[in-house]
Amino acid sequence: MLNWIWAVLLLGAVATAAINDARGGFVCETLDTAGLAAQGIDGPRSCMQLVTKGALDGANDAIQLLIKLVGGMILFLGLVRVASDAGLLRVIVRALRPMLRRAFPDIPQEHPAMGAMVMNLSANMLGLGNAATPFGVKAMIELDRINPHPGVATNAMALFLAINSASIVLMPPTGTAMIRYAAGSKDPLVIWIPTLIATGISLIVAVSAALLLQRLPMFAARPLARGAGERTHGDLAAADAPLEPPTTIAPASPWALAFLVACGLAIVGGLALNLAGQPNLDATREFLGRQLANQWLLPLLIFALVGFGVARGVRVYEVAIEGGKEALDVAKRIAPYLVMILAAIAMFRASGALGAIIAALNPLTSALGVPAEVLPMMLLRPLSGSGAFAVMAETVNTYGPDSYVGLLVSTLQGSTETTFYVLAVYLGAVGVRNARHILPACLLGDFAGYVGAVVACRIFFGG
Repeated sequence: MLNWIWAVLLLGAVATAAINDARGGFVCETLDTAGLAAQGIDGPRSCMQLVTKGALDGANDAIQLLIKLVGGMILFLGLVRVASDAGLLRVIVRALRPMLRRAFPDIPQEHPAMGAMVMNLSANMLGLGNAATPFGVKAMIELDRINPHPGVATNAMALFLAINSASIVLMPPTGTAMIRYAAGSKDPLVIWIPTLIATGISLIVAVSAALLLQRLPMFAARPLARGAGERTHGDLAAADAPLEPPTTIAPASPWALAFLVACGLAIVGGLALNLAGQPNLDATREFLGRQLANQWLLPLLIFALVGFGVARGVRVYEVAIEGGKEALDVAKRIAPYLVMILAAIAMFRASGALGAIIAALNPLTSALGVPAEVLPMMLLRPLSGSGAFAVMAETVNTYGPDSYVGLLVSTLQGSTETTFYVLAVYLGAVGVRNARHILPACLLGDFAGYVGAVVACRIFFGG
């Protein structure tokens, strides 16, 4: 489907520009005469000229955006690696295990699937997308070992994937924040709470739908025809791998702990002095409700992640370097997506086609509180994470990071997961051919996440 979407953008842009030029007059969406003059171009002579300029500018903007993103990604992936090697995942495991035992009563308490699911969900909550996938695949393999109907999704699989499709992340959406920062946002992390609200609603609806739909006769688990449910686990030796790679951690020295405590006391003292220095109650509320979240939150998060590593005796600098190297691989993977999507969208907009679609849909979507400019993002989010990220970046740069459209599209980026990718990877890992009610449950969660994002943004940002 993404192939068709990209082809429609490119081919539709050229066709629309040709029609508009044939009609005479300029009806393209972006007639940037001043911008063209600044580049030594004597004004737009045709829509096709604007489409040509859009293709080249879109590709160039993608690379410039990627350069701005790499630094932030290296920093944050390094910090997350420090927290992971310090054993933060194991702390979350102990907190989540009792809850998951109630959510998955069909799974034996000591079964390896339970531990793998806890590790997967913990990694997702910390925003460790790359680390979460191997744990999720292992969880599916272990769940399939107790599957009475091989090739048919079990209720536990359905619930597990419904939770994954919502992908609730407690950490700040740093990737989106870096896009907003690069675009000149005054408050890059202002979308954190609305994003949590949206993804929380998506989680509730997806889980509820999975639990309700599994009871319908049309989604009952029935064995496949003989020979159709052969297991395709691939290399089952991977299922016996440890849940977390062993790490060598030396005890932290008393001096390191003393320094960490001193820094913590200094932060608490500084926060107390800031509160005491507020002139009135309104200023105190402003500090707690806005400044603390937008100005203090990121430094406090960095302190917490690195401080946890120091307290656990992790060689924080060396580990952070190793984690930061992963950012280069991430940048390499997303670069083609950014270039292709941004170039296609720039061409489509320059031709006037996108403006015509927005004008046609705007009365309906605006009445529902959804600007038509965010519709491409909504359509791409379940299909392609990188494609949706590129569309979000392009929209933020076009309409402004702190505009209502920019805020909404940034919130939509974190409201759900790339549903079709998750289902293809996890179900394919165990050869499930009958997914039963998984897809409708996940899509209902996606829709609920969109609604939650719109409602949250209207509450927090107006619009």
